[in-house]
Amino acid sequence: MQGGAMLDTTQAKREYHRIFADRTPEERFQLAHIKRFMERLVADPGFRQKLQEHLEHPKLAAEAYGIDVDPVQMMPLWHREYMKYRKTEEAGQWPLAVAWDEHLARMFTHRDLIREAGATDRINPRFHAWRERQIARCTSELGDSAGSIVHPVVSYELSDGCSMGCWFCGISADKFKGYYPYTPENAALWRGVLQVMVDLFGPAAQTGFCYWATDPADNPDYANFIEDHYQLTGALPQTTTAAPLKNVAWTREMLAVQKRHPTIVNRFSILSLKILDRVHAEFTPEELLEVELVTQNRDALGNKANAGRAHDRREKLRASGREDKDLKVSDGHSTIACVSGFLINMMNRHVKLVSPTMASEKWPLGYRVYDEAHFESPTELRRILDGMIDRHMPEALPGNSPIAFRDDLDFTRTEDGFALEASGGLRYNCRHYPFSARLGEMIREKCHTAGDVVGELVAGGEDLFLVGDTIQTLYDLGVLNDDPVRPAAAHDHRIPIHPV
Repeated sequence: MQGGAMLDTTQAKREYHRIFADRTPEERFQLAHIKRFMERLVADPGFRQKLQEHLEHPKLAAEAYGIDVDPVQMMPLWHREYMKYRKTEEAGQWPLAVAWDEHLARMFTHRDLIREAGATDRINPRFHAWRERQIARCTSELGDSAGSIVHPVVSYELSDGCSMGCWFCGISADKFKGYYPYTPENAALWRGVLQVMVDLFGPAAQTGFCYWATDPADNPDYANFIEDHYQLTGALPQTTTAAPLKNVAWTREMLAVQKRHPTIVNRFSILSLKILDRVHAEFTPEELLEVELVTQNRDALGNKANAGRAHDRREKLRASGREDKDLKVSDGHSTIACVSGFLINMMNRHVKLVSPTMASEKWPLGYRVYDEAHFESPTELRRILDGMIDRHMPEALPGNSPIAFRDDLDFTRTEDGFALEASGGLRYNCRHYPFSARLGEMIREKCHTAGDVVGELVAGGEDLFLVGDTIQTLYDLGVLNDDPVRPAAAHDHRIPIHPV
């Protein structure tokens, strides 16, 4: 696709629009106040205490916070004795609880459609196969948290570093060094980069967003960049900011762009209870209906991902014998990374090929880096991306490639083959074929190439195509190791990173 033509509206975008457009003004008002009630419930221990104090008349607690909703009609959402009725046939007695759960179900459906929107099977089948392998790997490697990852094909950074300095930052963002201004020259490069992504990935380019180890609010020209994104891809990127009050005019402008081009829910990260109070005072429930508040304050009920600074903070406290249980860092949630594709910093003109992974000593930020380079123009970026796809995205495992199972999988020899089990409990079985057991053993030995394995099994009388299809299935399931090896001189971004 050339010339910046707008892409067709995706199913995900249409579904998002219907989530809110299908409702009457009264229904939107009601949903907005249910949402504000839930925000207070999750984030504010004082609100939870007031509910306990007014169990007979919980509406008094809601009214004290300016929330126009009757909590009696939503008891399964907040009352311990009624939670067992949530999402059951009996839940119809509490219509507001049903309304909220139906809304969440539609939002989860939209989230899953975003994952599907990243498919590039027609326009770029090699990238599509690689991304599908990353999704399959994450499903078994990351456990329950994998379901929330939608694997966008690209993320753009419009600043260098982040001004927020959140102690729990899962990707340990560097200190803020400046932003990428929307000058004529920069805007031309930006639009050229967007067009490269459209040309390479078609409608999947709509899944892109404009932050990573940055905060959108650090760039005063942010609205111009996302407007360009909409004009060139047909979709507005999601905005997540931890600084919604830094410049309220900026925030309202961003929300106005969202209202013009409804595509996806935006998010405010709430760092403290005082910030929540100020956000609720500044914006009405109706204004924040399409903004998810991610409550990151210490009193909130949720947990932080065990990656980046959150991991470092907990380990330092443990080492000093001062473990802080209020940190709420979860071992079951080990990355905040979501992109399986390209991370592009416009300010530094730097691109990485990345994918989520469990945070570890090797990948402490919770994402793998397969390759990285600098670019100066859209033309050079296209050449670089084509090269990364050529190097890292064969649709079938090359015969000269080392073959091994992922290190996080437990291998078990079975009576008629072998089994692989992930830490989250997902189990893969390879059996019934006469060669299954020997195939598993050779892969487990980590000293053979794919060609060696096929050659030995075929020399022993096994069918070439059946052996090849079995290895391809293992490859597609993401159970074979493709963890890249970072070079010693990782600071030199021109040095490619090659897989094992």
